[in-house]
Amino acid sequence: MRNKIFSAIKPFLKSLFLFGLICSLVLGNAGNALAARSGGRIGGGSFRAPSRTYSPPSGGYRSPGGGYGYGYGYGGGFGGSFFLMPFLFGGGFGSIFGILIFFAIANFLVQTFRRMGEGGDNDVPGYSNPKISVGRVQVGLLEGARGLQKELDELALSADTGSAQGRAQVLQESTLALLRHPEYWVYGAAQSQQTALEAAEAKFNQFALAERSKFTAETLSNVNNQLRDGSSQTSLPADGGQIVGAEAPGEYIVVTLVVGTQGKLELPTINSSDDLRQALRQMGSISSERLLAVEILWTPQAEGDTLTSDDLMAEYPDLKLV
Repeated sequence: MRNKIFSAIKPFLKSLFLFGLICSLVLGNAGNALAARSGGRIGGGSFRAPSRTYSPPSGGYRSPGGGYGYGYGYGGGFGGSFFLMPFLFGGGFGSIFGILIFFAIANFLVQTFRRMGEGGDNDVPGYSNPKISVGRVQVGLLEGARGLQKELDELALSADTGSAQGRAQVLQESTLALLRHPEYWVYGAAQSQQTALEAAEAKFNQFALAERSKFTAETLSNVNNQLRDGSSQTSLPADGGQIVGAEAPGEYIVVTLVVGTQGKLELPTINSSDDLRQALRQMGSISSERLLAVEILWTPQAEGDTLTSDDLMAEYPDLKLV
């Protein structure tokens, strides 16, 4: 009887054993893969619309009608009283001419402010919907550029990301660090898009979140002066029992720069190291007055973590050989 029961459940036990073995292997490999996904992050800023204000000139000119005029129709511009007085007192031809001039000026003002409100090709400070550019530059470097990682780590620990000047300095120092290591450049990519203010934040977040989602953990982060350093608790072992700090072929570092800036930013298509150099210089030259938001992201960050060529091909398909 026992033999019959054992024979009946034997296939089930085999299946259960195989299932458990597969699960342990898969989960074990997944744990190793996830362990090699540390990332660093520096950034901050916002896409708040500039306030719509109007500040008339402090001085004015004496209009022929006796008042001070400030521009086209504000406060009697172009001597509004001169043109309207004949109309008010029955002045005949003068009143008709004054009315025509008044409506021409009014139409000009309406069209001008409408174009400003729509934020034409040129950025107009002080209006609610200027044109904003969102750009992204990515650089894939050989693992020999470990010094670059240390520079970014130190920048994250000391940077002032709570002010516009501090964020502009972060961007400049990051691009300089990359420009100082051209011998390690292997891959590059750049993309920029000009859009209205309302859509710019969504595009910026899309770029930043796409990169952050590739990290298992942000082991070092300084965003809007909120510093989080988990790298000391997350020292990851190198794959295959490699000695920490030893170079291995086919391992890389990827640095991503994402910016939102007022005005036009046209980044070149990356086909060579010269194109990549130009894109980095354009990024680094953005002034604090124009820079709205910035994200500097890099992986790996934790000591001993690696990014293999397979990881690079899977996670960064836009990168081109330079």
